[in-house]
Amino acid sequence: MSKRIRKPVKKEKDFSDKIIKILSQSANKAFNYKQIGAKLDLDDTQSRNQIIKDLKILASQNKIIESEPGSYLIKAASSDYYEGKIDMTGRKTAYFVCADLEEDVFIPTNNLNHALDKDTVKVYVYNRRKGKRPEGEVIEIVERNKTDFVGVIDIQKNFSFVSTANPKMYTDIFIPKDKIGDAEQGDVVLVHIEDWPARADSPFGKVIKVLGKPGEHDTEIHAILAEYGLPSEFPIEVETYAQKIDTSITEAEIANRRDMRDTLTFTIDPKDAKDFDDALSFKKLENGNYEIGIHIADVSYYLEEGTILDDEAYQRATSVYLVDRVVPMLPEVLSNFACSLRPKEEKYTFSAVFEISEKSEVINQWFGRTVIYSDQRFAYEEAQYLIETKDDTIPEAISITGSSYQVSEEILAATLKLDSLAKILRRKRMQDGAISFDKVEVKFNLSDQGEPEGVYFKVSKDANHLIEEFMLLANKKVAEYIGKQKKTFIYRIHDEPNEDKLFAMQAVIAKFGYKIDFKQGDVSKSLNQLMADVNGKKEQNLIDTLAIRTMSKAKYSTDNIGHYGLAFDYYSHFTSPIRRYPDVMVHRLLQFYLDGAKSVDQELYETKCLHCSTMEGLATNAERDSIKYMQVKYMQDHQDQEFLGVISGVTEWGIYVEIIENKCEGMVRTRDIKEDYYTFDEKQYALVGATTNKLLQLGDEIYVKVKNADLVKKQLDFNFLRRNE
Repeated sequence: MSKRIRKPVKKEKDFSDKIIKILSQSANKAFNYKQIGAKLDLDDTQSRNQIIKDLKILASQNKIIESEPGSYLIKAASSDYYEGKIDMTGRKTAYFVCADLEEDVFIPTNNLNHALDKDTVKVYVYNRRKGKRPEGEVIEIVERNKTDFVGVIDIQKNFSFVSTANPKMYTDIFIPKDKIGDAEQGDVVLVHIEDWPARADSPFGKVIKVLGKPGEHDTEIHAILAEYGLPSEFPIEVETYAQKIDTSITEAEIANRRDMRDTLTFTIDPKDAKDFDDALSFKKLENGNYEIGIHIADVSYYLEEGTILDDEAYQRATSVYLVDRVVPMLPEVLSNFACSLRPKEEKYTFSAVFEISEKSEVINQWFGRTVIYSDQRFAYEEAQYLIETKDDTIPEAISITGSSYQVSEEILAATLKLDSLAKILRRKRMQDGAISFDKVEVKFNLSDQGEPEGVYFKVSKDANHLIEEFMLLANKKVAEYIGKQKKTFIYRIHDEPNEDKLFAMQAVIAKFGYKIDFKQGDVSKSLNQLMADVNGKKEQNLIDTLAIRTMSKAKYSTDNIGHYGLAFDYYSHFTSPIRRYPDVMVHRLLQFYLDGAKSVDQELYETKCLHCSTMEGLATNAERDSIKYMQVKYMQDHQDQEFLGVISGVTEWGIYVEIIENKCEGMVRTRDIKEDYYTFDEKQYALVGATTNKLLQLGDEIYVKVKNADLVKKQLDFNFLRRNE
């Protein structure tokens, strides 16, 4: 007798999650089982019966509501339904970040449903399984973070695709034939996403600007700006408006201001600076104290609210400092001329004037509009020479005039006294818990064509600190003056460091023999000690970077919580209105309140603060990308050279190596290390050799050589040569 073959039991499908998604996407519309079946492309009896069953179960679980017999609505404010942001990984998956959830929710690729990095979305979070990270599915894109992308165009016969170098952009962009514009095969282009049909694999877009050929210097710099939505030039109508502004100094306007033209005044700026937005004045008083004026370009006098020039400045919100150029917030007629406190010229300024004792105590203060005359312009190097040598003759080697010259006795005396007072101010700040981040800045010597010819490091010295301390004093006192009146104002706030990041940092720095004291009130002192201990060491740049990453980001807000990093209860930005729009708003508000006006609308200014913080973040990213681009370009010309580097990061796919002599960072992929077979040990944060058990870990010094320098992706790949033993 033959055996009867049994058919396998077909497992019932569960459509619950898909039903929730359909109902959530149309939160105010009721659906019956037929409509849901049609949405799911299901019309067989078995599936329809399962949908009916699942609808009844979901209603019994109180997740959906039967609004009328057989029709169902999503329950408002479902506990499994959240709004937040998408954080893409480089592996086409994402995490959903929401303030209402304790941990981030994993979003698999097939559940992204066309969401892109940093989009604001609504997500349905599946029932959590014990011990496993929660998973979710995007059910609605509330707001796109961005719709313009930079990439390289691949033109086919009837259509094109644009692919980006951004590892978090997981899809290319489809461009119909009639929307290619003037683009040619292989061009770097800026494209705008117009639509993403439900069943399309790629979004549909159009070319809105051709940036040039990949790898060309101007193309890559303009691509960096375009990637972050930053402008490269002013609209013609804005330039025209700026050119028509009356920038003359008039007796009528001088009469409205405090006249400080006879007070000794000078500027100290970088030697290549073109806009001088701050100056210091110095006068010794009969009582033995000092009158010190911090004079700031009076941008708000020229920049009238509601004009196209003001609208453009607000939209930009900040100047952008790329490696080879500055993209200014204001047209040159203002930034480099009318508002620049150039030597031997009368200028309108907004000033904070202090009477200060020998112990750097503020005895009296005054804020208001002034007119000044700058007697001297110094570069930081020149002022530093005066401070270090007390010699009144600037040598030719550092002179910005190109030849040796003598400084007046009163300017030398003023510089030395200001330096002495600044050192007292700095010491007091550190005692109060301020954190000193004198991170080394990487700078490039550029040819006339913008090619990197060398690398040098910018380090802050006494002359830098002199200017810094008096700018900090002005910013602090302006904020304190208005803050104590309880009127709406724009503050620069900085929250306490992230404790989880501090603990993670502790695990890393312990490998170098350092530690952080987590006792109440000791963190800032401990961080300062750490900065002092690593100064000049091979691991300095790595640890400086880690320490900065533990810090909260400073931002603008009308809600004052103080500034942790500076240890100030009140702090604002008053001293750079040429390059920061918040400073312009601070000037306007300060004058408004000095004139006796009532407090302005807080909600309106909070919106402006958010915009300025956002634009600052984009500018910072662009600046960082331009440095990375120039580092890759520099290393392209040194492909045959061996470099000694320090391991600055360890991952399962390789090690990051920072070259000691130029701070350029690249990756050595694990598969390219031939001396052994290495695997990643997460506990040791190291690569471990299978045969030798040797470790490659943070801080180890190794010799590397350039394997690949990709200008478009801004990536450096190194070959591992040997250890430094």
